[in-house]
Amino acid sequence: MKLIRFSAEGFRNIDSCDIRFSDGANLLVGGNAEGKTNAVEGIYLFSRGRSFRTADDKELVGFGKEGFRISIEYEDGDGVSTLEYALFGRSRQRKKNGYKLSGVSEMLGSFRSVLFFPDDLRLVKGEPEERRSFLNVAIAQCFPAYLSDYKRFKEALENRNALLKAASKGQYVDRAELQSWSDVMAEYSKDIYIARKKYISMLGVYARQHALSLSGGREELTLSHKCDIPLEISDADGILSEYKRVYSENAEREMAAGTSLYGPQRDDLVITINGTLAKSFASQGQQRSAVLSLKLAEGGVIKELFGEYPVFLFDDVLSELDDERREYVAGKIEGMQTVITSCEGTERLSGDVSVIEVKGGKYVPSHR
Repeated sequence: MKLIRFSAEGFRNIDSCDIRFSDGANLLVGGNAEGKTNAVEGIYLFSRGRSFRTADDKELVGFGKEGFRISIEYEDGDGVSTLEYALFGRSRQRKKNGYKLSGVSEMLGSFRSVLFFPDDLRLVKGEPEERRSFLNVAIAQCFPAYLSDYKRFKEALENRNALLKAASKGQYVDRAELQSWSDVMAEYSKDIYIARKKYISMLGVYARQHALSLSGGREELTLSHKCDIPLEISDADGILSEYKRVYSENAEREMAAGTSLYGPQRDDLVITINGTLAKSFASQGQQRSAVLSLKLAEGGVIKELFGEYPVFLFDDVLSELDDERREYVAGKIEGMQTVITSCEGTERLSGDVSVIEVKGGKYVPSHR
C-alpha cells in the first residue's frame, strides 16, 4: 500500500496543504509545534477512524475556522483510491472515491497504516487499558466488523453497569433485565474473544521474530491473551456458554460491587521476555525492543492477511531509539513506505529520503 498525497483545509494549524509522498522514506522535518504531527494525525485518522490525540473531532478544527476537510489519495492492489473526511458544525461527511459512506465502519479497512508514536513506549509498562486499546485499533484495521462488535458490547456493558450500580445502592433491579443485558454482553464477548485470540496468535509470531533479531537471539518475546474464560476453548458455542456462565455465577458479587467485574473490558495482552513478565521486570532497553517488535509485527500481520505492507508512520520516535534499534528499523522498512517526523535532519537515516520541511502548517519539499 502506498500513500500518494495528503490534503487538508482548516485542520489544526493547517490552513491548506497538499503533500505528495515518495514510495520510500518521507521525512517531515521542522521545529516543535510547526505541524509535523498534525499531518500524521490526519493520515492515520483514515486507518483508525478517529484521531489518536483526542476523542473529540471538534478539537481538530483550526482556530477561527468553521470546520475542516482532509483527504488522502493512496494505491493498493485494487488501484488508486481516495478517502475524504469533513466536519463542519454538526455535519460529518465521509467519502470513498467521491461516494458518501454511511459511517466510520465503512471507511475502516480501506487504507491501512501502522503508527508508532512516543506514547506507545508505555505499552509494556503501562496499564492493561493501553494494551487493550492497541489491540482494538490493530484488530479493527484487519477485521472491520470488530469495531461494530466492540461498540455494541460497550453499549450493553453500560446498561448492565447501570443496573449493577442501582443494585449496589439498594434500589430495585429487574433480574430478567439484568440477565438480558448479560446475554447480550456474552454474545459480543464471544466475538471479541475470537478476534483477539486469532490476532494475538498471528502477532506473536512476528513479534517473536523481531525481538530475537533485535537482541541477537538473546531475548524471546511471547504474547498471550489474559481473559476470564479458558483459552483452550475454541468453538463459538463453547465460548458463548462460558461467558454466560461467568456473568451468571458472579452476578451477586457484581451487584455488591456496583459494576461488571468480568468481561473483555478487563482483558490484557501479556508480554513476556524469556519467560519473565515484561511489565514487571523488563529493562528500559527491553521495553523499547518489545514495543518496536509489536509495531513491526502489526505490519507483518497486515501483509499476511492482505498481501501488502501498510504505510508506516513514525511520529517523533526515532530520536527515542538508540543507533542499533534505529538501524534495525531502517533495514526492516526498506522497500516499504514510511512517513517519519523529526526535529532533526536526515543524518540519522540511511538510504534515499524525501525531505519535506514543515513550518507553521506549511509543507515544502526540500532538495537537501
